[in-house]
Amino acid sequence: MRGFIFSFWQKIDPIYYSCTRLKYVSDKGDNIFRIRLTKYKGRNIVLSDGTRINKNDTLVKIHLHNVRLLMEMKEIKSELRKAKIIYRHVHNSLPGLEFYIRHHFSAHNVKGIIGITLLNKGCERLGFEIIEIINPVYKLYKTLSFLPIGVLSHESVKLNDVLKKQRPNYLFMSTAKLSKLYRV
Repeated sequence: MRGFIFSFWQKIDPIYYSCTRLKYVSDKGDNIFRIRLTKYKGRNIVLSDGTRINKNDTLVKIHLHNVRLLMEMKEIKSELRKAKIIYRHVHNSLPGLEFYIRHHFSAHNVKGIIGITLLNKGCERLGFEIIEIINPVYKLYKTLSFLPIGVLSHESVKLNDVLKKQRPNYLFMSTAKLSKLYRV
């Protein structure tokens, strides 16, 4: 059943991609991120480097290419090994993201990057700051939208376990910090 779902998802992913405003960071296919510019709509926050993110600031929203990751990890049983693969992909993709933002026509307007994830462990080592999603309706929406990924990424996990253990959070990083850590 999982194989069928993976195969189906792989086939519809190009349709999903063409219907969104997502863009690939690189034409080479080596970057795990798909991104888009967005206007931030959350509460005002201050990152550890002093960067203020306010409503309507321009951010680059990052999306992991989930179907690609899941296909790569579908035979792997070890949760630790899966986490290491994701970490490596993100770590190796951040320099390309930094380069893309730095050379973008509106780079001077971009304050940082934002993502929403269930995967919180190791994010700080990559330079991200984890911020809790406060709005309960949005948090529920994101929890439910991540549910298929949570179930598909674990061999024998129960739906109830995914709902209890995995909570979506924002990930932020300022463009200054991104450049400091990943500029090539």
